[in-house]
Amino acid sequence: MTYGKIIKGVAGFYYVYTEESKIYECRARGVFRNENIKPLVGDNVGIDVVSEEDKTGSVMEILPRKNALVRPAVANVDQALVLFALAAPKPNFNLLDRFLILMEQQEIPSVICMNKTDLVSPEEIETFREIYKASGYPIFFFSAKSGDGMEQVQKETSGKTSTVAGPSGSGKSTLINLLAPHAQMETGELSKKIQRGKNTTRHAELITVDEDTFIVDTPGFSSLPAESFIPEGKQSAGGLLPVDTGTLAQFFPEFAELQDECRFRGCSHLNEPGCAVRAAVEDGRISRRRYTSYQQIYSDLQENKRY
Repeated sequence: MTYGKIIKGVAGFYYVYTEESKIYECRARGVFRNENIKPLVGDNVGIDVVSEEDKTGSVMEILPRKNALVRPAVANVDQALVLFALAAPKPNFNLLDRFLILMEQQEIPSVICMNKTDLVSPEEIETFREIYKASGYPIFFFSAKSGDGMEQVQKETSGKTSTVAGPSGSGKSTLINLLAPHAQMETGELSKKIQRGKNTTRHAELITVDEDTFIVDTPGFSSLPAESFIPEGKQSAGGLLPVDTGTLAQFFPEFAELQDECRFRGCSHLNEPGCAVRAAVEDGRISRRRYTSYQQIYSDLQENKRY
């Protein structure tokens, strides 16, 4: 048995990267279909090599998963790099918070990565840092264009499997190319092997940075649909987990820390007297911008609940 990691899945074929830096094109055993188990990108698997010359094999075993994301469909992720630009385009804080909630739902630690420091002043960087200071999320500022600050991101991703999420224009492709300069070569080799253009499929793909370091390239993971957060009891077409107005605050770490101090159990943190969260907003311990984002998402949930 040879062990490796699935780095891409296309039309029933799974491409497994092994410790010897080889890529095998594999089919999954029928038993997985019978048990309604689908191999995912990021799965650690055991394969039987059918042909060493052709680099083909069969997936015989899927090792236990640490986690599995619903969107994108990928397993064994250590963290999410939530990537936004500080300028060009200006950051949409509400969208950033929605990405953070999506990862909180799936218990994936988030790292906020802010690109394009070359386009803003030190004061603007510090203002942004203050917004998320109370949330506890690690925040890294860098310029993919100049390379300034990239050593911090490289250190943070070393030895981990990281997925990258963020809007168009944030610099995702540039970041991936800086972390894995050989990515174009590896993608080209894989595209040649499966005899498809690399842009004809838009599935999650693991890019090897180092022997134990991977970046999840997730084409299309640049926005969230309007129904990203749906009330409890409603079905999401995208397979996303439901969020209710009553549970929303738990996905804001700085709110969750204070909610037991509110006068009323189940406080919505909107209008109730004795609300510890609103008091923290007033005295500056919680960012007013984060609170405004919470109010907007809460309002959206209430609106969705009516339909």
